[in-house]
Amino acid sequence: MSRRYLLTPRQRECLSEAQKGRTAIQIAHKLGISEHTVNSYFSEAYRRLGARNRAHAVALATSLGEI
Repeated sequence: MSRRYLLTPRQRECLSEAQKGRTAIQIAHKLGISEHTVNSYFSEAYRRLGARNRAHAVALATSLGEI
């Protein structure tokens, strides 16, 4: 049975990179997307997780097994 994730693969990827201490611009360069797109992924991930900020989102995603 496949696992159902709360976050999209890109949102998980961005949060995983943030967990490593990377900034939005560093993540954007690594993924080949714009900084604005990275920040959009973060914003939607915050909403889905009920997080207040990036650190909170990373902590929640980690505890939920999303990243």
